[in-house]
Amino acid sequence: MNKIIRFSLLTLLSGITNFANAQLDFATPASVGMSQEALDRATARLQQHINDSDIAGVVAAVVRDGKIVYFESLGLMDIEQAKPMQENALFRVYSMARQITTVATLVLYEQGKFDMDDPIQMYLPEFENQRVLLDSDSNDISQTRDRVGDITVQHLITHTSGLGSRSSRLYRENRVRDKNITLDQMVSNAARIPLFQDPGTEFRYGIHATILGKLIEVWAERPFEEFLREEFLLRLDMNSTMFWADGTDKDRLAVVYRPTNGQLTSYQIESIPYTIRPRLMEGGVGLLSTVGDFVNFSQMILDGGVFQGERILQKETVDLIYQNAVPDQAMPIGSGGYWAGSGWTWGGFNLVLDPETYSYPISQGAIWWDGSAGTRFFIDPVQNTVIVIMGQVSPSRGGGFRENFAELVDSAIVERR
Repeated sequence: MNKIIRFSLLTLLSGITNFANAQLDFATPASVGMSQEALDRATARLQQHINDSDIAGVVAAVVRDGKIVYFESLGLMDIEQAKPMQENALFRVYSMARQITTVATLVLYEQGKFDMDDPIQMYLPEFENQRVLLDSDSNDISQTRDRVGDITVQHLITHTSGLGSRSSRLYRENRVRDKNITLDQMVSNAARIPLFQDPGTEFRYGIHATILGKLIEVWAERPFEEFLREEFLLRLDMNSTMFWADGTDKDRLAVVYRPTNGQLTSYQIESIPYTIRPRLMEGGVGLLSTVGDFVNFSQMILDGGVFQGERILQKETVDLIYQNAVPDQAMPIGSGGYWAGSGWTWGGFNLVLDPETYSYPISQGAIWWDGSAGTRFFIDPVQNTVIVIMGQVSPSRGGGFRENFAELVDSAIVERR
């Protein structure tokens, strides 16, 4: 059974609507220079991915000029229970938590709690004497050298600190990250393991946003989870963004599926389910959220830091979210595919520098990122659009459903800016 959400004319004319918690007006695609027929093709393509067992279900939204022109829920959120996908379904967003944490950090930046070039050892002294591996490909933590330079806040934001990925062999063997430990313990673990390279010299995607979560605790003088919820998420009506789902929220949590021999089978990614309060509150990968919540977050950025009339961030700070912050010597941040044509911003986003390196149409200057279980979002200041798409599939490719959707949404733009 597949569920398709469509808006009636009454809904479109009803003004500001709390649909799946997306606090924006609805509008017809034609009113903002987009094609309804092309968006219908995007829906049909998503449905084909479901029929082909690439994904079980999906929720997707498109916003242009601050108006929701597309919001669809398709397929199933639980195959075994034959449960239709809900428009307010909760998804494991994994790496899309990084942008939430980093942008929340900018709230404290505006309050003067830190400078971007502050060494993090000013606030987390355990990093003061951290050394560097002699060979970044080695797992021998006894073979090290002195570090050249200190890790700064900028290095954390841009993944150029020398810290590594939670899934790296070095970190796994040394149990740097475990859902059964606390944030303090993970920070201590990360500080006792040598860096892969000197700070500021190389882009290495990793655990940086989780370390930012601990810095938030120091700067805000309160638990990371509490600050994030009360000083950021609630101000954006992101009431469905959380570290775990309990009570009735459990019923909204979509099941993760893995394609196996042409069929989808349920797959437990995490050792501790998202229905149990974790000891480790991870700013890098630890959040659940909804399409509607990410619409609110994204539109606030596109609107220059304002949400529903309240200023969340100053315009000058939002401008930083679109600016490449990677040190020159660490560019380019990758050698293949879109990595070769991307930067990384002060807001913790991938920044499109060269659209030609992408496999689908995208504007130069757009910012975006995705999660490892089938989620992705785009903020495009050129076309004044937001795209949010969420499924639950691992590996996350899902037959290319996210890329195909982005391409078809781009084809729906009739009046280009």
